[in-house]
Amino acid sequence: MKILRIIFVLLFAASLGQSSLKAQDIHFSQFYLSPLNLNPAMTGVMSCTHRLVANYRNQWSSILKSNAYNTYSVSYDMRVPVGRYDNFGWGVSFWGDRAGESDFSTLEGRVSLAYSKRMMGYRKKSSYLSAGLEAGLAQRSINFLNLRYGTQNDNGQFNGDLPHFENFSLDNFLFADLGAGLLWYSVFDEETNFYIGGVFSHLNRADQSFEGDDDQFVPLYNKITAHAGGEFMFSRRLGMVPGLVVFLQGPSMQINGGTSFKFKLGQGRRNYQAFHLGAWARISNTYKPGIHADALILQTRFDYNEFTIGFSYDMNISSLVPASNSNGSYELSLVYKICNSDKRGVFCPDF
Repeated sequence: MKILRIIFVLLFAASLGQSSLKAQDIHFSQFYLSPLNLNPAMTGVMSCTHRLVANYRNQWSSILKSNAYNTYSVSYDMRVPVGRYDNFGWGVSFWGDRAGESDFSTLEGRVSLAYSKRMMGYRKKSSYLSAGLEAGLAQRSINFLNLRYGTQNDNGQFNGDLPHFENFSLDNFLFADLGAGLLWYSVFDEETNFYIGGVFSHLNRADQSFEGDDDQFVPLYNKITAHAGGEFMFSRRLGMVPGLVVFLQGPSMQINGGTSFKFKLGQGRRNYQAFHLGAWARISNTYKPGIHADALILQTRFDYNEFTIGFSYDMNISSLVPASNSNGSYELSLVYKICNSDKRGVFCPDF
């Protein structure tokens, strides 16, 4: 077991010990509770007026202990009515990510704008097309002194006295980040809806090299995201909330899909309560050809009026099970919405 954990750490360090360092994006298992990170076209798409969201993810703590991956995000967005049916949304978000013993970190702040145009239907039963744009400024940094290189592997043990042949000019850099998205959603009543969307991220393909040399330009891979979901009530008390998301970025691919069941506990405008319980699966590709199962995700969520709290746990089912002992990650999501009297009877999916 100790050897497996050492191998895991060395493999991760070796992947960082390349001059390109083409890092991939963060991801949340509860992607449906992090709307501004998923699609800028979701900005302002809500039945209320204001929305505050916080997400936290901790991964690989069973192996890396205090050097586990930690990801956090906070966002605020607002819906502004336009005319009788349309909406304009604006929002700001901030996220940070730290990975491993080398403190490989990314911090990014973003501004997003979206416009939702009613395409068909009437007040409480209609379909909308929303288009969104986002622009951000990010910083990447790393502590090279803590890196472990493949050449420093001494019979399965790390030996810092052995030489390595990597040299970098920078330990941090700034870059701009641009993205655009579309979202189609149809609402049939206050708790029945369907949506599908797509995003093209990293339009400007910013340089990710720590070399500080124009001759060593390493662009950030474009990312394409496709997602869909909805909410369907079987009765006054029971419903289903399925969801699917596909990420394609450079050579990497990831798919999350599953559903939760919704149990309504309370009725009424000021006593709305619902409990969700569901299971999801994540599959992805690896450095070897082929697609493999990565994790089984168990999820629960509780809604109380304008408050939502969600918790999920990833059970690792990949080839890393001998080292991880099936432990993957846990996530916590919090959402608070502020509603006013200007709902105009126009319902939206409940992100």
